[in-house]
Formats: sequence, structure tokens, C-alpha cells
Amino acid sequence: MPQRGTVDRVRHIRMVVWRTVYRGSGWCLVALTVCVLGLLAGRWTGWWPSPYPAAVDLAGVPILLTYAVWMQQRVDRDRWNAAQKGNPRLEMSLEDLDGLGHEEFEFAVRDLLRRDGLAAERVGGANDDVCDVRAVDLDHRVWAVQCKHRRDGIRGDAVDVRVVRELKGTASDVHKATFAVIVTNGKFTNKAVPQARILGVHLAGRDLLALWASGRPLWELLEHVPPPLRHPADGRRVAA
Repeated sequence: MPQRGTVDRVRHIRMVVWRTVYRGSGWCLVALTVCVLGLLAGRWTGWWPSPYPAAVDLAGVPILLTYAVWMQQRVDRDRWNAAQKGNPRLEMSLEDLDGLGHEEFEFAVRDLLRRDGLAAERVGGANDDVCDVRAVDLDHRVWAVQCKHRRDGIRGDAVDVRVVRELKGTASDVHKATFAVIVTNGKFTNKAVPQARILGVHLAGRDLLALWASGRPLWELLEHVPPPLRHPADGRRVAA
């Protein structure tokens, strides 16, 4: 059985490769379309001696149609973004979050993830394998989130390194997670912070939670977490 570190590296490499291909494919399509337009113009007008004219005719039209679909996708995204600007986003205050119970806090975290466009479900409870909320974003990346609510907020008990190690132990092996996150309305111990950095566990303490709850997407606040490349307007459905 491969070691956990090796599995994490393989998943990271796959994500980087996929993002590179996804980003590069659009611009390659643009360059290819420009070339095809030049060849087709020469083929149809006689102004440019197109090589292999039959091949140009055969490949040119599908490439142009693909480009048209790609451009329509960009238009759909712009329209969706413009429409969303007028819609209020879910926002929560730290005072509201402090006043929640533990289970209510888990549901609040779930709702914030859903606001960011993830398919999120609360799975906390007995035998939850150290994952209170499991979510899948539009790029099919899995998020395993452990919630630690403190009624006294920043004055409550700090989340210790044991929680970090426990989540790391199940996030990859059990939940097949791309990202492991601990969310608390309190704070973390001095040992938990460096250990989380070493293990690749993301910590969302009180200050970061305030920014997230105020409307910013979570991936903007976590280090080394790129935003999803896919867009809600693309019409893809992600199953949790």
C-alpha cells in the first residue's frame, strides 16, 4: 500500500497537470482557430495557397464550431457573474457563530461552503472519521472539514495538535480528500500551527473565519489552494 505522503504528492501532481491542460487548451484553441481561418481564407479566395486543401476543409469547420462553443461558454460565464452581483451572498457574523451549538456550527460551515459553489453535506456525528463536513467543488476536488466550535470564542480552549494529526490521518486515506481543513471560531495552539503546515492541513481560525463568513470564498483565504477552474455556468453537476 503506498505511503500517505506519496498518495498526496500524486494527487497534487494530477491537479497541477489538469489545471495546466485546462488553462492551456483554451489559448491553444484560439491559436489554432487563427491558423485555420488563414488557411480557409486562402482556400476559399485563392489569396493564400493552402497546403493540403482537402484536410483544411475537413478540419476547419469542426475547429471553428469548437471555438464558437468555447466563446459561448465565456459569454455564459460573464452573464452568470453579472446576474450574481445583484444577489445577496450568505453572510454571518462572529457573534452569530459564537452563539451556535456545535451541530449548528457544522451546518453553518456547510452553508458557507455551499455559498462558495461546493456540493457540501454535514457528515459529523458518531463514526464520522474526523470529518464533520465533506464537500466537492466544481473541479471534483474533495474537501474534508473538521469543525471545532468554542462557545467562548477566542477565550475558549485552543484546538491542539492532536486534532491536526487525526484529520490528516483520515482525510487522505478515508475521505480521499484533496484539502483537509479545520475550522474554528476560536484559536489554535502554538504546536498545532507549524504541524499543520508540515502535514498540509489548512487552519481556519477566528480571524480567517470572520473574512470567510463576511462573503469571501474560502480558497481566497487559504494558502496554496487555487480556485476552481470550472464555473457554475458551465452546466456541470458535481455529485458529492
